[in-house]
Amino acid sequence: MAAVLNPRLVLSSRPTGYPIAGKDITYDTTRTIDPTTVELNGGFLTKTLWLSLDPYLRGRMDDPKLKTYYAPQWALGDTLDNTGIAVVVRSDVPALPAGAHVMGFLPFEAYTLHPASSADGFQVIENKEGVPLSTYLGVLGMPGETGWYGLEEYGECKPGESIYVSTGAGQVGSVVCQLAKAKGLRVIASTGSAEKVAFLESLGVDRAFNYKTSSVAEELKEFGGIDIYWDNVGGQMLETAIENMKPFGRLILCGIGSEYNTEEKYGVKNLDRVVYWRLKMVGFVVPELRPKYADAFYATAPGMVARGELKYSEEVVEGLERVGDAFAGMLQGRNLGKVVVRVAQP
Repeated sequence: MAAVLNPRLVLSSRPTGYPIAGKDITYDTTRTIDPTTVELNGGFLTKTLWLSLDPYLRGRMDDPKLKTYYAPQWALGDTLDNTGIAVVVRSDVPALPAGAHVMGFLPFEAYTLHPASSADGFQVIENKEGVPLSTYLGVLGMPGETGWYGLEEYGECKPGESIYVSTGAGQVGSVVCQLAKAKGLRVIASTGSAEKVAFLESLGVDRAFNYKTSSVAEELKEFGGIDIYWDNVGGQMLETAIENMKPFGRLILCGIGSEYNTEEKYGVKNLDRVVYWRLKMVGFVVPELRPKYADAFYATAPGMVARGELKYSEEVVEGLERVGDAFAGMLQGRNLGKVVVRVAQP
């Protein structure tokens, strides 16, 4: 086989606000690779099939000298990377044989040569339930894990309680909504369009509303207050949720979507309520909870998806060259559900 192009996505400059395709994120087609002859040196070669686009990647584009972040930040010129799904093309690693579909952290490029030392970071996808592979980046991937683990660990859910989920139509939020309903909670969720409100209603939430056209404070007041708040937004939305919490409520802080693309941070002004109403407020990231919940999640969730008990919405971006625009669109809320990139066919 002759050498083929090995295109990739590069961080070319630090974004100010939303990333700009062709300026901040560059599609580079200068490299080639011969998949049949490249030396493995004890490692393995993968062909990228799917990549995940997630809001947290925006923070990885900031200058680490100016902003700290919980995930490693890219240097200028770095190839972007995130969770993805690949097929093993050739391998010297017995646990990852050629032809296996694997999930792990992948560069945004067509082919990747991995050292043997990175093998433990990949898992073979058995997919006994026969669900679409892309779901392992969404409802069965990090977003699904986030909703599942966070609600289990911090929700302290009791039937009849109420929960407010911001960004409810996103992949994380929609999982939280469905799991909360299954636990007997009353669910109110917000989103940013009529189409997304309809999607939330199809999931069976008790109340869905468009925060752009309705008053969040009035909606929560009319709902009777909330025992649990799942926060994907931060800022003023968090402040409003605090104001409508019931005593001994729980606030689960998962994301700060309102602040990823702005230098101005909103100062929450009512933290005194956390003291007065004896609220619990916690932030978390998925890796620290995986050892406790991953086995149960992967033993249960794939079957729920296959049976239609755990629903999802997915937006497919075709090709690496379209990622820059799609990423900016996702950060602006133009997507419905999980955004995944199809890099190649199996």
